[in-house]
Amino acid sequence: MGELIFLDPMFRVPFFNGLILAVVLSLMGAYLRLRDEWLAAFALSHVAAAGGVLSLPLGLPVVVTASMAAGVVALLLNLLPRANNNHYAWTILLGWSAALIFAANTHQGSVVAESLLRGQLYFSHLGHLWAAGALLLLLLVSLPWLSKRLMTGRFFPDFFTANRLPAWRHRLLFGALVVFATVLGTVAMGAVPAFAMFFVPAWVAFALCRGWRKALLVTVALGVLAYLAGFGLAMQFDQPFGATLVVLLAMLAPLRLLGRLGKI
Repeated sequence: MGELIFLDPMFRVPFFNGLILAVVLSLMGAYLRLRDEWLAAFALSHVAAAGGVLSLPLGLPVVVTASMAAGVVALLLNLLPRANNNHYAWTILLGWSAALIFAANTHQGSVVAESLLRGQLYFSHLGHLWAAGALLLLLLVSLPWLSKRLMTGRFFPDFFTANRLPAWRHRLLFGALVVFATVLGTVAMGAVPAFAMFFVPAWVAFALCRGWRKALLVTVALGVLAYLAGFGLAMQFDQPFGATLVVLLAMLAPLRLLGRLGKI
């Protein structure tokens, strides 16, 4: 490449939007894996896609209707005694079906559905960038308070009940962060690429690292490196960004084998 692509004014906003989301999605993916709820991101991304198609008949922005749909479903799942990957699998099936049905029965719905499933990073604007930046800031500010409670709930499930402590606050905050991260990731990167960013970096890092903090750092580093390489290669060789990103993330899988030689 003759020059760094993000220096081009046309691609500067999309580049930094995706870079921020790479940090957010990979970091939150580590917490979803900690809670064994990693499939939730894929489920909510399909629900967000279905909700996004409804933006056309309702006359609302895609992000608004996608957030509303994902938020309602996340709230319903949170009402279950213990939501697990079986529930998320059913949500994927129903969300995917709803997205295609809505698209087939809505004027230009197929265009919106395809853009949400494939991603539209190159067409993201300053509004997306500000939203992604606000989400990252909220995540970093809340993590010191949120992380301790999430880990306590994971390793000591009855701690809050036994001590009569409210657990709904941190669960609600974490659920809201997951919803907005999923929606922004789906709108920018696409349903599958966003899920890959949630899933793969943490999956690899957990096999390589002994400590939690190291796992978080490695998770974010892998996500960011994959994103930078994916963005650059997609632009250089005129390839779809989402597919390129997923391929590069998949190429990280063999790194898990290094964990057998000794974790860092």
